[in-house]
Amino acid sequence: MKKSNYFFISLVLAAWLLPGVWTSAIAGGMDLAGLLVNKLGVTQAQAEGGAGSIFNVAKGALSADDFSKVTNALPEASKLMQAAPTSGVAQAASAAVGNKAGSLGNLASLAGSFSQLGMKGNMVSQFIPIVLDYATSKGGSGVGGLLQSVLK
Repeated sequence: MKKSNYFFISLVLAAWLLPGVWTSAIAGGMDLAGLLVNKLGVTQAQAEGGAGSIFNVAKGALSADDFSKVTNALPEASKLMQAAPTSGVAQAASAAVGNKAGSLGNLASLAGSFSQLGMKGNMVSQFIPIVLDYATSKGGSGVGGLLQSVLK
């Protein structure tokens, strides 16, 4: 048997025997919206709008300097923010400005945005850990910590 055939067979066996490793490797190359679709079974529009709503809350709650650290690490954040429901953006911004220290207000405004996207409010608690993990993997613990400070 040729060397390339052994390699191919090894790959197939690894994929079959180690599905968690295989899916992690695939997920590692996914963008945030794709990861949310894959892990939560939401639509692309829901994933983009939900993540965008989360970033809008962060923008309203963080200083401009801190939020620029987030967008530098996660350039897709700007595009995702545009996909957020517009009235949800206004709610999120006013809640964040009116309640900088209170993540409870931030979470409540997110529930409203998620509802506009056709998702139940409990989906917020499913999105947040994925967004935080993604942000930490792309921007390090500093960026993950900034987002966590306004989302937990």
